[in-house]
Amino acid sequence: MEIKIIAIQLILFLFLQSCEKKADKISESKSIQNEILNSSDTAVAEKSEKEQGVEIIETDKENENDVKETIVDFPKAGNKSADFLPASGNYKIQYEAEGDLNKDGLDDLVIVLADKKVKTAERPMLIVLQNKDQSYRLDQLSKVAFPIEYNEHDYKHYGTEDININKGVLQINLYSIGPGGNIFAAFKYIGKDFILIYAEGDFRGAGGSSSVIYDLAKGKIIETETNTMKEEMPTTTTSTKIKNKNHSFETTSIIDFFQNVQ
Repeated sequence: MEIKIIAIQLILFLFLQSCEKKADKISESKSIQNEILNSSDTAVAEKSEKEQGVEIIETDKENENDVKETIVDFPKAGNKSADFLPASGNYKIQYEAEGDLNKDGLDDLVIVLADKKVKTAERPMLIVLQNKDQSYRLDQLSKVAFPIEYNEHDYKHYGTEDININKGVLQINLYSIGPGGNIFAAFKYIGKDFILIYAEGDFRGAGGSSSVIYDLAKGKIIETETNTMKEEMPTTTTSTKIKNKNHSFETTSIIDFFQNVQ
């Protein structure tokens, strides 16, 4: 009888151990399965984002402020010059001139804008024509006609700058005692096109000075060279005919114009 009881206890002991091992294996299996499922869910999520064209990009917080505004919306109509400032608030009016540009008997506006914070930023120039009801409309816009004010060394390119409207012509006058010289340019409406009709540059260098006049309305170039190394400072002048070519206000930099022909 005792032998039977011992045999039964032994069988129960072995059965319980077997159950515990199975439970451990089941638990371990579920743990591994959960790990695989989690990994699979992440992979599926990543795949889904790629399939949908979603690209995850880490943002460099330190460089977020270095992103510059490249698209500026300039108002197309207004009642005064300040109405043509972009809504971004980045610009201020630096120069302004008033006069009749399109010969309709109404005074128009020329506005030069400057970035409030960035000295080396471009300075948009706006041609704003007056309507019969005394409101204004934006007709021409150039981001290159008027030069950048400062270079990367915080040095002004031109000490004195001036714009004015005289007899329907926009005149831009830039003065510098440095190598940039003095630059004078004039734009005028020919039909509906606002184009460069005159450009003059006076330049100084070691041993001499030179000036070049582009009379685009008459189709000629007048060049003058002065030798300052000699006491009498002899001067020679030549005049050359050129082919007529329109230089539009929107795409013509009066500085690059001279740099390209020097």
